[in-house]
Amino acid sequence: MRVTKHAYDTVIPLEIWDCPGNITVDSLGAPLSMFATIIFVIDIRDLYQQPVSKLVEFIVAACQINPDINFEVFVHKAEKLQEDDKIENFRQIHERVVDRLADESPEYEQVPLNFHLTSVYDHSLQEAFSRVLHKLIDSLPYLEGLLNVFCSNTSSPKAFLFDTTSKLYLATDDSPVDQATHNLCCDYLQMLTSFGPLYKSNADTDPRFGLFSPTPTPPPTLPPPPSSTPPLSTPSTIMAFPQAPPHTPANLPVDAQNSKPLFYPSAATSLSPSHPGTTLSYHLVTPHLALLALLPTTVYEMRRGLVEWNVVWFREGVREIWEVEKERSSSEVA
Repeated sequence: MRVTKHAYDTVIPLEIWDCPGNITVDSLGAPLSMFATIIFVIDIRDLYQQPVSKLVEFIVAACQINPDINFEVFVHKAEKLQEDDKIENFRQIHERVVDRLADESPEYEQVPLNFHLTSVYDHSLQEAFSRVLHKLIDSLPYLEGLLNVFCSNTSSPKAFLFDTTSKLYLATDDSPVDQATHNLCCDYLQMLTSFGPLYKSNADTDPRFGLFSPTPTPPPTLPPPPSSTPPLSTPSTIMAFPQAPPHTPANLPVDAQNSKPLFYPSAATSLSPSHPGTTLSYHLVTPHLALLALLPTTVYEMRRGLVEWNVVWFREGVREIWEVEKERSSSEVA
């Protein structure tokens, strides 16, 4: 088994290294100072001694080189256990890691570790990866500010900015993230991206009747979408760090690089009877980012123009942030 690298380009460009369970600090092939985040995956049913020892080894080595590195622990395959056993195993893994770090040195007790229960049979894995991604996006406060303004102007109780390829949400407004709402948005986005490519037209000359798809076909360099995130081998270590974006001639804006005007599809569905009086809306913001928001049905039906007007301004704000991040990444590499 060897390290598999995945290119992941959203608001910021990243490269994700998927490492096998037998990887060590010495056999990684790169210094830990290169990485911004280390994600360690532990099978919730595994014998904890060996994976905990390997996790502590990486934490000690990374802290000596890069004290600012982020550490995340995914306790994976949570669906295999009953609820009580799941909580107990999760608690035991957390305690063993903390105790082993304390045995190494009291200073390692202060290392911030984030533990997540994850499973591929629900959206907990996407939510955990989303929270990891938030720590790597320097422009996150500006994206959250745009979402707060959108929610305030449209009476929306909740809004997300999703990456349509990976189903990770890059930002949300200040209200707490409700798991049921997050799952609902993920399911709706999955449905749109699955059936959207079926709606095509031969009228390519008019962008209004062009390809009706929530998300264009992703570039071949992106990770495959079936699992929504890179495959997880347990136990394993996954690292992610920003990398340079692909070069574009003369750093032209995205619109200027496309021969045809961009087309931004939208969709909406009523949530009755599960959420009476609520509509879930979808608006494409960039070729790979989409705004999903809960809206009062009365606002969506009677003040549709207000909603669309705020979507336009939100789209412009996100595109400006996206272009600034691209320019900054290019200048850092240069």
